[in-house]
Amino acid sequence: MFFLLATFMMVSLSMVRNEGVPVRLPTATTSSPQDRTEIVSITVTSTGDLFYDQEPVNRDMLASRLRSLKASKSDPKIFINGDAKSSFENIVSVLDEVRKAGISKIAIETKKK
Repeated sequence: MFFLLATFMMVSLSMVRNEGVPVRLPTATTSSPQDRTEIVSITVTSTGDLFYDQEPVNRDMLASRLRSLKASKSDPKIFINGDAKSSFENIVSVLDEVRKAGISKIAIETKKK
């Protein structure tokens, strides 16, 4: 009985709901689960395409959405969900846009190595 309970707990803890577009996340040994309540996911694909909560956007639209998010929520959380093969420059430019919007709670999604 205990074994079934422990197995159920381990499986349920490993089920992390990804709000972004499915991409091949980079791995990190220090990766840990984060609180995912009321988050916005920005995805950068390997080709450099951007998605704001699974909706395709360009850089101008992203900046506008981030400003609207900051105006509507006092302390929004952003998860940058970048493909492992995406250009570092693309990830940094998204990070820069988020910071310009005045949002400070930012996380880069990774999977456990």
